[in-house]
Amino acid sequence: MKTRAAVLREMEKPRPYRDSRPLTIEEIDLEAPQRNEVLVRIRAAGLCHSDLSTINGARPRPLPMVLGHEAAGEVVETGPGVDDLELGDHVVFSFAPSCGRCNFCLAGEATLCKPGAAANTAGVLLGGGLRLHRGEEQLYHHIGVSGFADHAVASRRSLTRIDPTLPFHIAALFGCAVLTGVGAVVHTGGVRLGESVLVTGLGGVGLAAVLGAIGAGARQIIAADIDPSKLEMASSIGATHTVNSSDPDAIEQVRQISGGGVDLATEFAGVASALEFAFECTRRGGTTVTSGLPHPDVRLAISPTRMVAEQRTLKGSYLGGHVPALDVPEYIALHQAGRLPVERLLTHRLGLDEINEGFDRLADGSAIRQVIEFE
Repeated sequence: MKTRAAVLREMEKPRPYRDSRPLTIEEIDLEAPQRNEVLVRIRAAGLCHSDLSTINGARPRPLPMVLGHEAAGEVVETGPGVDDLELGDHVVFSFAPSCGRCNFCLAGEATLCKPGAAANTAGVLLGGGLRLHRGEEQLYHHIGVSGFADHAVASRRSLTRIDPTLPFHIAALFGCAVLTGVGAVVHTGGVRLGESVLVTGLGGVGLAAVLGAIGAGARQIIAADIDPSKLEMASSIGATHTVNSSDPDAIEQVRQISGGGVDLATEFAGVASALEFAFECTRRGGTTVTSGLPHPDVRLAISPTRMVAEQRTLKGSYLGGHVPALDVPEYIALHQAGRLPVERLLTHRLGLDEINEGFDRLADGSAIRQVIEFE
């Protein structure tokens, strides 16, 4: 079938993207789903820094590629072997497909699935194939989703069926922002009732982490960013304190607010200095969790001696360490009960043709979460 899609053919084009147009809207060919695959009509897809990091070259991927990894839609066709989804089912995509058979999947660590990681790196679906092309030219899949398109074929293992009453523009947020942000605090960080939490980097994922800390019962939630408007946003959704992390005494401010350092510091900016800042803001024995993804060559300046002598912990968190098939429905239920108001993260709703302008807003910090809606 034919479908319209946003294709990235060249990384590191200059900003503003409204002029350089790194993403071109093209009519491409989409093959039918094969065994254990599903054809989904995309209804909404979020713009995330993980997409931007491919556009600007910080996270290189094989090209040409149809971008987009945070999406929701409805099932149009199922391939052989798919017997637990029906036409018309509403689904949320996961950008960390899990095979269900490797040691990590069997241990409940789905985001560490080795076949899933290998497929994402290669730009193919979990089963190893490519379903996107334009004539004779093959196009790559973006981490198993390629959601910036009218339709997508994905592995059944990349999809979670959801409550059909949830609007698609909200459902899409559960594919990345919610799982990654809330999960870093609640799942990977294991925040406990009454603890203090620092959230550094207040994009869509960081602000989701603020909501997660509120839901977990943190007594103190300190939000840090270099953008005053994002600090205001964090206060409006429930952060108890804000700190401009560009202030020379920002670390001391956090220590004074928290009484010597926070129990849990989280970082979502994808910048080494932000992670170092978060680490310095924890108390002795504290934990730092990062979900940021800077360029693979970036290195940290953190003292191993302090980690040992002060018993500090530094953890990575990918998609919140979740099993999407289990956790997405639970988080949606929390949202529907009014305990996870993720709709407050949404600042822009746009059409596919406005995608380059959307990434300009994301790059300059003038948007939190933007969602493309498809007819």
